[in-house]
Amino acid sequence: MIPPEGKSNDHNSAFDFKSYMISKAESVNSALDISVPLREPLTVQEAVRYSLLAAGKRVRPMLCIASCELVGGNEATAMPAACAVEMIHTSSLIHDDLPCMDNADLRRGKPTNHKVFGEDMAVLADDALLALAFEHMTVVSSGLVAPERMIRAVAELARAIGTTGLVAGQMIDLASEKLNPQDAGLERLEFIHLHKTAALLEAAAVLGVIMGGGTEEEIEKLRKYARCIGLLFQVVDDILDVTESTEELGKTAGKDVMAGKLTYPRLIGLERSREVAEKLREKAEEQLLGFDSDKAAPLVALASYIACRHN
Repeated sequence: MIPPEGKSNDHNSAFDFKSYMISKAESVNSALDISVPLREPLTVQEAVRYSLLAAGKRVRPMLCIASCELVGGNEATAMPAACAVEMIHTSSLIHDDLPCMDNADLRRGKPTNHKVFGEDMAVLADDALLALAFEHMTVVSSGLVAPERMIRAVAELARAIGTTGLVAGQMIDLASEKLNPQDAGLERLEFIHLHKTAALLEAAAVLGVIMGGGTEEEIEKLRKYARCIGLLFQVVDDILDVTESTEELGKTAGKDVMAGKLTYPRLIGLERSREVAEKLREKAEEQLLGFDSDKAAPLVALASYIACRHN
């Protein structure tokens, strides 16, 4: 889970990323638990809590908090936006797992939402999380963030998940199944992952900077950083799909291959995929030059963590 020795940069070698990640995940989990109390109607609330509170790495909310801290903000200011991003991420996972989409049986080591609650409740839980994300971010942030910054954050998040973001990526991903890799090409594959995966990571980072009062220059640097780690995340995900077991992944291994999905190993091979991953990690770290090295340490370590993860 943590980059092996020799992978971290010298200026980041003393930073305890494992402790940082655990601490932020615990804070996020507590905030998420409070945000979705068990109330009537029980079934859909249970479905929401089942997926939202499942053991996840909380990479997106952690990215939001770390980006906020990078520009002088704090965890409390970032937390409503961090929770909103995780709610939308969870919503997208419930959605992606449905039989009409990726038809998955496992997510985070557990049966997928529709396998437990049925397709109808899974769709409603998906809808509920999407709406709750915006309500939670705006209501809980009231008084913490200037109204003009909140409006910008709402627009940023909405754009990231709509037809110019996550939805576009999912649509092209579905349309690309069974395509001959040579006919599809690398440009199409990058479009899928920049929209389906990187868009929400980008929103998480940008929201953190907005909440922390960052400048336009800082927003754009973190936007580029997040795009790099978003692509990196997916390249590694594609590699793991063909190199790790179902038990190690916590989801069905080889599912992308069986579905005929367009992936980096399928298009450019395993070794070149690993080379692409390393270049993306380096490019991500370049965007953090000029920031305070101590405040940037979690983001440098996050890029390495994503590059070296095993699930």
